[in-house]
Amino acid sequence: MKDYQEAINELKTIVESHDNIVFFGGAGVSTESGIPDFRSVDGLYHQQYDYPPETILSHTFYRRRPEEFYRFYRNKMLFPDARPNAAHLKLAQLEAQGKVRAVITQNIDGLHQAAGSKTVLELHGSVLRNYCESCGQFHDLDYIRNSSGVPRCQKCKGPVKPDVVLYQEGLDQNTINAAVRYIREAKVLIIGGTSLAVYPAAGLIDYFNGHKLVVINKAPTPKDAHADLLIQAPIGEVFSQL
Repeated sequence: MKDYQEAINELKTIVESHDNIVFFGGAGVSTESGIPDFRSVDGLYHQQYDYPPETILSHTFYRRRPEEFYRFYRNKMLFPDARPNAAHLKLAQLEAQGKVRAVITQNIDGLHQAAGSKTVLELHGSVLRNYCESCGQFHDLDYIRNSSGVPRCQKCKGPVKPDVVLYQEGLDQNTINAAVRYIREAKVLIIGGTSLAVYPAAGLIDYFNGHKLVVINKAPTPKDAHADLLIQAPIGEVFSQL
């Protein structure tokens, strides 16, 4: 593996010489904004609850124990004060410059859009969108935060569900199709801040057949050996130097 500054310089060269870059990111992109990573050493999976987070955040649990689901969801999944970090901001800038074609994210926090990115494919949905399961009425993040128990629709009093993909639920097919198209057509794929442990999302990168595969992550990933450039460092720190 190249030394750190050499790798940064090579990344700069790759970005400067290509204009069809796709970014595929995960939880590590948002940890530098203060949002915990589920699978990091100090993430949610290593804290203690009556149920494991992946149980609480499952479709079955949501249906059977909606009040407990929402107690956990409000306390541990919503970060209204989080702000975009250097990675979010640089990606938005690169998109504005015609370099980055799309950001494909596993995150549900909306920080890429807050930074100014326009083409963002949210594989797992967003906490910023919530819909009544009875009439489809939209409710924003503050409505959920300021409610108690199971939030009820202003219009029809039906239960309101976050537009996030829970465990046991399938990804949106239109989003998957768009992600596959962007990855397949990309000249450069930058994978950042993800362990590539969550499927089917992680499997989408197998459609890449372009010029350069870049992996930026603090911990090893299954794609490290296939990367043309590997940088084991925080994504925000790396992007702040571009």
